[in-house]
Amino acid sequence: MSESPAMAALSRESPRILIVGNAGQLGRELEKIFAGCGSIVGVDRESVDLADAAQTRELVRRAAPDIILNAAAYTAVDRAETERDLAYAINEQAPGILVEEARRCNALFVHYSTDYIFDGGKTSPWVESDTPNPLNVYGASKLAGERAVESIGGKFLIFRTSWVYGPHGNNFLLTMLRLARERDRLSIVDDQIGGPTTSIELARATHSIVTGILAGRFGAPQDWTGLYHMTCGGSVSWFGFARAIFARAAELLALKPPALTPIATKDYPTPAARPRYSVLSNAKLHARFNVALSPWESALEETLQSLRNAG
Repeated sequence: MSESPAMAALSRESPRILIVGNAGQLGRELEKIFAGCGSIVGVDRESVDLADAAQTRELVRRAAPDIILNAAAYTAVDRAETERDLAYAINEQAPGILVEEARRCNALFVHYSTDYIFDGGKTSPWVESDTPNPLNVYGASKLAGERAVESIGGKFLIFRTSWVYGPHGNNFLLTMLRLARERDRLSIVDDQIGGPTTSIELARATHSIVTGILAGRFGAPQDWTGLYHMTCGGSVSWFGFARAIFARAAELLALKPPALTPIATKDYPTPAARPRYSVLSNAKLHARFNVALSPWESALEETLQSLRNAG
């Protein structure tokens, strides 16, 4: 059987890779790990306004990529409650245009979604076939993005992830380290359970899967196209995560840990509601691609080590 034009494009020795959101915490790690895989075109919010449909479309046509990695998103969960149109423009409209353009030029499209598309009503890990029911505008806009990608189709991968953090950007880890230098005591929510996932592990897993697809290890596009959960292993509350951060940061970063007090969600009201339990099952990801991200504890250790090494 002859190779399809689509797979021929993906099998090039040096594919052209467009990374959207390359200045963000995930985009930076993707750019780093894919550096040796082909020709990288990276864009951030300074170079393209993803809320502008024409700019987004022109971006892809100018780049003419074989692979699009969409690491861009509107992630201000609370602010989305009052910036609904902007959240939907970036989280629904932009991915729809990107995947449409990817399909037009036979490119592979990789997109990231969130655990916040679920309402938290389960007590066991969520699977891909569970019914979404977002509690906030951010989650609803990300779900709309998933559906836009699925409705247009082509060769795509959607990776739902959770509680993303890393050595760069705005995230829980870096916020905790900053607050520890400013305060002696912190109150942290202890009744929301999830799976902290590092940008480093997400980039590694994405790289493993995409390079496997390029090498033909996972079959034809119809064998792997679709939606998968992708998180670090295990689960913890925000309070438990903070406690683990400070326990290791005290040694690795010579940081004096603040006194921590566990509190309930009701004692820390926010504009956007959060799911109480949003742990995702990675069984489908492992079964299809034989990929498993590190446990959250070891991923945290690696991230803190990288912060120490960065000085």
